[in-house]
Amino acid sequence: MPDTAAFQAGDAPIEFIDLGAQRRRLGRRVDEAILRVVDHGKYIMGPEVAIFEQELAAFCGAKHVLSCANGTDALGLALMAKGIKPGQAVLVPSFTFAATAEVVAWFDAVPVFVDVLEHTFNMDPVSLEAGIATARRLGLEPAGIIPVDLFGLPAAYDEILAIAAKHGLWVICDAAQSFGAVYRGRKVGILGDITTTSFFPAKPLGCYGDGGAIFTGDDDTARLLKSLRVHGQGSDKYDNVRIGMNARLDTTQAAVLSEKLTVFSDEIEEWRRVMASCSATPSRCRGCRPASPASGRSIPSVCRSAATATPWLPGSRRQACRLRSITQSRCTGKPRIETTLSRAMACRCRTGSPPKC
Repeated sequence: MPDTAAFQAGDAPIEFIDLGAQRRRLGRRVDEAILRVVDHGKYIMGPEVAIFEQELAAFCGAKHVLSCANGTDALGLALMAKGIKPGQAVLVPSFTFAATAEVVAWFDAVPVFVDVLEHTFNMDPVSLEAGIATARRLGLEPAGIIPVDLFGLPAAYDEILAIAAKHGLWVICDAAQSFGAVYRGRKVGILGDITTTSFFPAKPLGCYGDGGAIFTGDDDTARLLKSLRVHGQGSDKYDNVRIGMNARLDTTQAAVLSEKLTVFSDEIEEWRRVMASCSATPSRCRGCRPASPASGRSIPSVCRSAATATPWLPGSRRQACRLRSITQSRCTGKPRIETTLSRAMACRCRTGSPPKC
């Protein structure tokens, strides 16, 4: 571990992404895209939304892409499309942002936390098997799995998908941090039954506010998601055939994202170049080591966290300190999602009782 005594209080934090540099590169193109929306005035589900969805599909090879309001709503819509029921168990990693488990509790289902791999911080397939057994022992019905791709690195999907098939479970891939990555020749977006992502400004592909998207190869699921996204809409906006959500992506954000997508592949290659440079010089941060992805996995956003190569970059000692606090949770036994909400949900998982509203 790095020597925290050497850290200086005045060290400037490293931003997750340099939005200013990206803005300068795109120049007036984003301004003009936003003004086009202002001029035509179609702020809700305007033409830019469908265009952006088509561009996303072309980028990752997904058959269907539906944009939505944010990454959390994307997860919620995916669970609704899978018909999640109260009291069912959903396996989630113990080290992730709270939203992964939060959306499970929306539907009075039970998030069952499983451990993560020490070298990648992603879901551990061995612990996943144990989590499924634990859920059944507690009288819960396992319904599905939500692996999370932390720090741009896809989870161990070959192993996870095999376990899901063995137990008859669906898989929703939480790719909020990994859109643009490749897993053994397949792009993120086409790996599980459904993939979700976020366009929060600090994500690999981020907008100027909130946004998200859902990817699926199933025609029926895509039709259902399209309805759920707009209040359970049927044949028209006033024909509401099911309980849904108000989860549309703003037209302005779609316009911004389309412009950013034009340089996204170049940004990914630059991130990978930096990753290769950092990996070649580990001595630049004593005691730190990067996440070690399995063969065939690439990382699109390598400067996002101490868990990847960031500790080796100049001036990144604060991130290295964060790495220490992360890894200590394995020794202390404290939940990795350290919030009151997560502790309450973990307690319910142990008792086998569904969350109470």
